[in-house]
Amino acid sequence: MSARGNFSSRIGFILAAAGSAVGLGNIWKFPFEVADGGGAAFVLIYLIFAFILCFPVMVTEVAIGRKTEKNPIGAFNALGFRRWNIIGKFGILCGVLILSFYNVVAGWAFGYFLEMIVGNFGIGDTFGTFTSDIVKVGGYAVVFMLTTAYIVSKGVSGGIEKLAKILMPTLIIMILSLVAYSFTLPNAIEGVKYYLVPDLSKLTNVNTIGGALRQAFFSLSLGMGALITYGSYLSKKENIVSSSVMITLFDVGIAFIAGLMMFPLVAYNLGGEMSNVQGGAGLIFVTLPGVFETLGGTLGVIVGGFFFLLLSFAALTSTVSLLEVPVSFVVDEYKMKRTKAVIIMSAIIFIIGLPSLVGNGYSEFFTNAFKLPGGSTDFMTLVGYITDVLLMFGGFLIVTFAAYVWKKENLAEEISQGYPGFNDSIIKKLLNFCISYLCPVLLALLFVMVVLNNFFGINLLG
Repeated sequence: MSARGNFSSRIGFILAAAGSAVGLGNIWKFPFEVADGGGAAFVLIYLIFAFILCFPVMVTEVAIGRKTEKNPIGAFNALGFRRWNIIGKFGILCGVLILSFYNVVAGWAFGYFLEMIVGNFGIGDTFGTFTSDIVKVGGYAVVFMLTTAYIVSKGVSGGIEKLAKILMPTLIIMILSLVAYSFTLPNAIEGVKYYLVPDLSKLTNVNTIGGALRQAFFSLSLGMGALITYGSYLSKKENIVSSSVMITLFDVGIAFIAGLMMFPLVAYNLGGEMSNVQGGAGLIFVTLPGVFETLGGTLGVIVGGFFFLLLSFAALTSTVSLLEVPVSFVVDEYKMKRTKAVIIMSAIIFIIGLPSLVGNGYSEFFTNAFKLPGGSTDFMTLVGYITDVLLMFGGFLIVTFAAYVWKKENLAEEISQGYPGFNDSIIKKLLNFCISYLCPVLLALLFVMVVLNNFFGINLLG
């Protein structure tokens, strides 16, 4: 047993890694990305990317982590390629930046849970006022960060794995319950059509394509060091490929059913006029409280409270994994006690997140000062754009490293531990093709497209 800690079981690893992937990215971000991307066309592209681009990256990250039993920077050093630890540095930077604003949104979700259970459905009409009340939302963010820190301080099996084994089954039950309920509402079928029947004209839209790839990387926790870190706690006897399949299916499945939950509720609120769907954070924080209010008193309180409790639980599964990445780095490289590392990294990340906290109405500068081709934007959105492209770039670098620097033979040797038949399987041939050709080429092209479109207003698809 490693002194760093290990997952006590395969299911513990799968649930913890799936918990890292499943979070606000699936239940908060995925539905409004679908709305911004035009509905079902976005869903179709997202599913394709998740399996042909993201799955090979996931297998590679987990294998590198397990081979070295190190954090994202230490892993490349241990393999003998110190120059390539820039991938790990990018990953840790991304994880820190994402957690800095993720914690703010998690605080919103927790705050809305408290508002729903006292029947304050009008909170949706005053979303801007709510987010600009930094005493209130700052307090919620502190609570969330402290909860996250406490769980991570308990270690891998005693904290992260134990949380995942409780929260992941609970999340699935809660989402399926809300899906079943939303299907009983008037106009639910219009929401389902919007979600599942694609507009083929959207398939060549760079915003739809780029948004789908960003969402796939974001929701699967790729490129941010989380899966290298979790892989470093994985036993050699476990099958990396089948575990990665399970994690991908968990993530994609929960994102998919989250949409089935969300769009019937939105269709009910809009009277079936899905052409009026608006994306952005408001899809959940502005639209849904009004939906819950129309359900009436006690029922609205129960369903609304249930929904935002679900959102809070989902957030916690991700904030824990995001904090574990820099903590594992500090513990490994500086031989620091886990509790001390957790306290230091939590404080640093919370401070980094202050511009995101005040950049939603409280501070004019952090709310509107950042100029992009689409107009002025807030600090949180800007950081989101930056981390999105860094995640894609990290994915490109890691498959390139595995195929041409570390070499496919070494990757295959690590994967074959726990999967004895891997070297003679078609899966090996497909994985080699993906990491050697398909993933590097497509990720490089999509990275360039997204950067040009988001930061320079240049659409290569016309």
